[in-house]
Amino acid sequence: MNYFLSVAGTGIARAERAGTAGWRVEKLLQGQGITCLASDPLQAGMIYAGTRENGILLSVDYGRTWSPGGLPGKTVKALCASPLKPGLIYAGTKPALLFTSQDQGQHWQELPAFRQIFSRRFWFSPAEPPGTAYIQGIALSPEDLNVIVIGIEFGAVVRSTDGGKTWQDHRSGALRDCHSITFHTSNGHWVYEAGGTGAGTAISQDGGATWTQNKTGLDRHYGWACAADPVQPQVSYVSLSPSPFKAHSENDAQAFIFRSDSEGVWKKLGGGLPQPLKHMPYALLTDPKDPGHVYAGLGNGDVWFSPNQGETWEQLPFNLGGIERAMIML
Repeated sequence: MNYFLSVAGTGIARAERAGTAGWRVEKLLQGQGITCLASDPLQAGMIYAGTRENGILLSVDYGRTWSPGGLPGKTVKALCASPLKPGLIYAGTKPALLFTSQDQGQHWQELPAFRQIFSRRFWFSPAEPPGTAYIQGIALSPEDLNVIVIGIEFGAVVRSTDGGKTWQDHRSGALRDCHSITFHTSNGHWVYEAGGTGAGTAISQDGGATWTQNKTGLDRHYGWACAADPVQPQVSYVSLSPSPFKAHSENDAQAFIFRSDSEGVWKKLGGGLPQPLKHMPYALLTDPKDPGHVYAGLGNGDVWFSPNQGETWEQLPFNLGGIERAMIML
């Protein structure tokens, strides 16, 4: 990986590998109210950033420079670019509405059926007063262009199998308080969620239709980030803290990263990581090009790396200054 970008404060922190000189970290878009980040898996260097009340910003040069990317005036809380169709991207907002673009953000249209989901009348997020619900995560199938799974902060996990024309309401077994949600990078059957209710983590093996929560091996249940090995979909990762108050504290998250095995049993990972982690792992990333590689981004800006599915870890030689909910790597 040559680049890491994170939401840091109200802007973006960007780390670039500078050859033998190591890593160079710079702060970008300070004061722009950045909320989320997404990279385009089909176009190298293209990154989308959501903002508070300023729509989407777009970079085509690995985050060096930025330009308007659509939806002006809207608060964009989640973004996801299609792994199957060039130019296709989805954006979730606060309040909880869903938009899509077919041309890399030049033109956008709302998917109106999302407004008709029955349970949305009960969606309420205490995380951001006055409680207006918002889309927290968008997951797109790597095998079926029409399958979309959406996670709502303190609301529901909903699913479409026709590209957003109609929606299935909250999926059985999924966490209603969704913090992150993602498909496996190549297997469209497997979907992963981390959240603040139930076991703190849930997994689907049928493309998001039904979910299970396995607590075996877990000793804390407030989840935030999740990821999966790119070759072995049954091997997944989740970050967990005892409570939201601990997770979002300044220096006392009491968090661990866990890994599931082929039986669904969770193992607490150490191997060089602080025990427990004082800062919440708000980001967990795996590398499709390097199976077994795992990256963890902590709330204080530290980034840790494991080459062997989390058995051993080392801290990378840079600090992003903060990682608030989102980190991507390219």
